[in-house]
Amino acid sequence: MIQMSTLRKRVAIGNLIIGSGFPVRVESMLKTPITDVEACRKEIDSLAEEGCELLRVAFPNINCLPYLRDILQFSKVPIMADIHFDFKLALAALETGCMAIRINPGNMPKEGLVDIVNLARERKAVIRIGSNSGSLSNVQIRQSYGNKAKALFLAVKEQLQMLEDMGFEDIILSCKSTSITETVNANLLLSKHFPKYPLHIGITEAGVMPDGLVKSAAGMALLLTQGLGDTMRISLSAPAVEEVKAGYALLRSLGLRKKGVEIISCPTCGRKHLDVAKIVEDISPLLKGLPDGLIVAVMGCEVNGPREAKEADVGIAGTPNGIVIFKKGKVVEQIDRDDFSIEKVSAIIRELL
Repeated sequence: MIQMSTLRKRVAIGNLIIGSGFPVRVESMLKTPITDVEACRKEIDSLAEEGCELLRVAFPNINCLPYLRDILQFSKVPIMADIHFDFKLALAALETGCMAIRINPGNMPKEGLVDIVNLARERKAVIRIGSNSGSLSNVQIRQSYGNKAKALFLAVKEQLQMLEDMGFEDIILSCKSTSITETVNANLLLSKHFPKYPLHIGITEAGVMPDGLVKSAAGMALLLTQGLGDTMRISLSAPAVEEVKAGYALLRSLGLRKKGVEIISCPTCGRKHLDVAKIVEDISPLLKGLPDGLIVAVMGCEVNGPREAKEADVGIAGTPNGIVIFKKGKVVEQIDRDDFSIEKVSAIIRELL
């Protein structure tokens, strides 16, 4: 088991606690413009069902305030308003009920920070200071002599010190780049110099699947295995629910979260008697509602069936005549090919658990 840091403070976004002693939180970002309220409602509902724990929402201009207010009223997921350029947008988001805001030190002017902090303190809201490689200022890059990881760190450091000077510490820190190396090095600097604050981690602009998923997992695993990361987003050019699914899958693979059912399956070879990929696709939605942490195996043949997947709580494996169903490596039922159906297998699996 990877040991997460126990030094970081805790911050509360409504009822959501982030920091020491709590699991790494999985978040995403609303991909629907907030002006389309009904589409936002559908997207938020689907994210809530998938287990999204925090949702960042772009708040680009003051004309969007009524829509943000509507979203705050019906959202089942805590909302963090994403603010750029204009400190008055941060004030408006806080005044309308946002319990968290993200400000970007690469484009947020110093003016207005006092007002933001005072209102956040009054509303017991959290501020995420989130630097991003795409919005670093020329000054920040010059100060770091072109070292973008250091520039990301310095951008957060400057704004953090201003907030600390005002006595405000309900803060989450974040440094993101599209480069794994830059992201990891920037977060190592944050952890070294400001170990008490929770970290939000992610690889920005990772891309489409599968490349973006691989890139995100590679970079974030390097941080998570070092105990760094209190909240995370896998950023993909894909529906937001895919980001949430991928987040939990990554945390399950590292032994950090057990949410949902884990399906393990063989890569298949010439011995296969099952269309493994198709069965995984078909059976996955039928396993919803089973206890978190269960492992279900789908194996192509009797060679890498019960034996190789004996750690699974339950599984199925192909045979020349059909399939076998096994529990903890022991075969408990056989089904002829003509009698096979996904619904029947799902029902048997539920009975065995």
